[in-house]
Amino acid sequence: MDLIEKNLLKEIADIEETPMGAYNIRENGKGIARNTTKNIDIVTKTDKPGIDIIIKENTQNESVHIPVIITQAGLTDVVYNDFYIGKNADVVIVAGCGIHNSSCETSEHDGIHTFYLEEGAKVKYIEKHYGEGDGNGKKILNPQTILHLKKGSSLEMETVQIKGVDSTIRETKAFLEEDTNLVVTEKILTHGEQTAKTIFDVELSGENSSTKVTSRSIAKEHSYQEFVSNVKGNTKCFGHVECDAIIMDQGRVVAIPRIEANNLEANLIHEAAIGKIAGDQLIKLMSLGLTEQQAEEQIINGFLK
Repeated sequence: MDLIEKNLLKEIADIEETPMGAYNIRENGKGIARNTTKNIDIVTKTDKPGIDIIIKENTQNESVHIPVIITQAGLTDVVYNDFYIGKNADVVIVAGCGIHNSSCETSEHDGIHTFYLEEGAKVKYIEKHYGEGDGNGKKILNPQTILHLKKGSSLEMETVQIKGVDSTIRETKAFLEEDTNLVVTEKILTHGEQTAKTIFDVELSGENSSTKVTSRSIAKEHSYQEFVSNVKGNTKCFGHVECDAIIMDQGRVVAIPRIEANNLEANLIHEAAIGKIAGDQLIKLMSLGLTEQQAEEQIINGFLK
């Protein structure tokens, strides 16, 4: 790999050398490297682009890396990845996409990831999106995540987009059965004329199912963000949605949190807060010797940490 490819992998998957465990690396619409283990198999789909990741029951403390990188100008890459997580497995899955585009053409990646968690399975899912390149061509990423959690399973999802993506629609759908738990943490930073839309749609249909969705975002310059969430409580359950956003310059943010209680014992909460950086925070940091720009950077880094 050249330096551009290596940098993309480092940004989206913290890969600086061959990763341990199972992995599948996709570049410009094709798989370029793969490794499986005794407990984790990766199989190429035959009916559409993508892979099946099959994790045996009782698999413990293993990881799967499935990064995608795009360096070809004008490419639109669509991939369907399905994850089958066996009973009582406990694994970490690292995904994400990095685009390098120095042309005037648009480069785009649309990843549709579907998870099937069996009873008692536990997954930590990390997804990072990143764009770079000095051309005028757009870098577009549209990830879709569909989650099916069976009894007693849990999934922690961390999704991050902090640089270089011109346009994104990020959609997550989740269906939770009895005694399941879903935790989602989203971090987004946009600038320039970038746009970002996030949609969370969670159905709490199993008794004692729960979810917590937290979105933290910053919209700078002329960028625009939209946050839409819909949590349905169909039985005894708990749901909490929190959206915190900072606007800077002429940035704009719209937050539309929606909760729907369809059962007397559904306990649902939503919170949304949008505002600018507090002046007293800037003054305090500047009194310590920082410039206004340095103070803003410190506040942003802390907010998205």
